[in-house]
Amino acid sequence: MLKLNLSKLNGFIPQDCLPARQEALAKAAAMLADHSGPGGDFTGWVALPRDYDKEEFARIQAAAKKIRKQSQVLLVIGIGGSYLGARAVIDLLCSPNYNLKKKDTPDIYFAGNGLSTDSLLELMELVGDRDFSVNIISKSGTTTEPAVAFRIFKNMLEERYGKEGARERIYATTDKARGALKGLADAEGYEEFVVPDDVGGRYSVLTAVGLLPIAVAGVDIQALMGGARQAMDELAQGGPDNPAWQYAAARHALYQSGKKVELLACYEPPFRFFAEWWKQLFGESEGKEGKGLFPASVEFTADLHSMGQYIQEGERIMFETVVKFAPRGEFLIPNDPDNVDGLNFLSGKPLAFVAEQAMRGTILAHVDGGVPNALIELPAISPASVGYLIYFFEYVCGLSGYLLEVNPFDQPGVEAYKKNMFALLGKPGYEEMKAALEAKL
Repeated sequence: MLKLNLSKLNGFIPQDCLPARQEALAKAAAMLADHSGPGGDFTGWVALPRDYDKEEFARIQAAAKKIRKQSQVLLVIGIGGSYLGARAVIDLLCSPNYNLKKKDTPDIYFAGNGLSTDSLLELMELVGDRDFSVNIISKSGTTTEPAVAFRIFKNMLEERYGKEGARERIYATTDKARGALKGLADAEGYEEFVVPDDVGGRYSVLTAVGLLPIAVAGVDIQALMGGARQAMDELAQGGPDNPAWQYAAARHALYQSGKKVELLACYEPPFRFFAEWWKQLFGESEGKEGKGLFPASVEFTADLHSMGQYIQEGERIMFETVVKFAPRGEFLIPNDPDNVDGLNFLSGKPLAFVAEQAMRGTILAHVDGGVPNALIELPAISPASVGYLIYFFEYVCGLSGYLLEVNPFDQPGVEAYKKNMFALLGKPGYEEMKAALEAKL
């Protein structure tokens, strides 16, 4: 399903890029398969497309059907991996304008991913007096941003529907056995879904974390998992023909050659939040011990008119990975009798043809300007192709982390800002730290 073209890396990396890393890649693939590498306790995602909980999957589909029947709005409360995957898939498959379209599914809004008062008030206004449900997603239930948002919307539900009515509209995706949210869900009787112990947040889009909101949007989650299963089966076959091995080896070689930034580019505007999900996946997995490529993204062709100058002639610290989907439909460019814009040479041509030449011209220009390019090609955007791409990037990320000799499944650096924030907020137990921090400010 996925084609990887690395021809525009020639001259930037050694010809033996993959053979030189084949032994290390085989070791990395084995560690992912048998969960024996650093962070192996969090590699449950590797076989997830085959081994997912079928009973819970059926409950997800039933809950989604209930939400679609009962509510005009679903609020998805979570941060980081607890929301980016779902938003990425919904935007890509259903449009960034999903909430504005005529449809028979609820509007879906994402909350708890920031601390902006203005954004919160606007969201409350958008919900208005419409019937709504909440999907709170948190392993612990104590992460500040989603916990604060859940307090607010839980109170809003209880005021509108009473305790009993609110109970029927709250869905908790959390730890299966412990944590503040698990305890509250048990006590209140919320329907519960599991954040698996062996799947970290940024790898969790194909669990209930992502699947419930995605299903509420009307996406065929069976087909989504089917695409991921196809990727799992194909990428498990190691060797030089494996595109995940090729891509991981190329990324590692480019990093060792001095490239510090990977730009993910796509010519489809709905891809924007998929790129945000990708940035967390690779940034949180590789950025450790003073190592790792910095993941960034651009939306073409729009960003060619803003970031294009730097990409073409700025510091040569980056390479690009371009994701291309086949078009789903066709639109022919009309003729203008006056030819005011001078573009009648395009009359009658498919818009997709123009986009294709824009992409090809851009790749050639950037390569000539010293920016290596990798091209990932997929069939038209569909649940299966998106499921395949999700798994492909997850698998490449695992391989890449092990090539860098870091643990791709922890995130120790994330805790630093939280400790400072708790101290400055006056959380009990942080008194000494607060005084030290305030002396620095």
